[in-house]
Amino acid sequence: MRGISTVHFRLISLIFLCLGWVSAQAQEVTFANLEAKMEEKAKPVVVFLHTNWCNYCALMEKKTWSNTTVQEALGDKAYFISFDAEAQEKIHFKNREFVYKKKGLQAGVHELAEALTTQNAYPALVFLNENYEIIYQHYAYVGPKEMLQLLEAL
Repeated sequence: MRGISTVHFRLISLIFLCLGWVSAQAQEVTFANLEAKMEEKAKPVVVFLHTNWCNYCALMEKKTWSNTTVQEALGDKAYFISFDAEAQEKIHFKNREFVYKKKGLQAGVHELAEALTTQNAYPALVFLNENYEIIYQHYAYVGPKEMLQLLEAL
């Protein structure tokens, strides 16, 4: 009897842990489904522009975006898009097709990343309002505490 109750306790604990993790996660969207999400419920958009080679981008993914408090605030306040500025897929957004543009032998940038930023620097944060207008840009690492302050200002 004792073994069964321990198994049940562990199973119930695991279920609650998973439910808590899922509810704390910000719902990440893509540019492909953003317009449909905005029709359901309009909210500001936080775009995280990053690259595979950027160490500070990786640090933000590890420290900032995985922070439970940041994820809860982000889920409440905005839609979140994590976008590789060097992605090579075509993206349809706002009745326009954006593509990867090659720049040099082994380098390039996505047109959508260029449209959202004024600098070619990563990591980059771009905040859009409900009309997809840029309301804030930031070009540097942002830790959890600073991200919470930015989200509070939305």
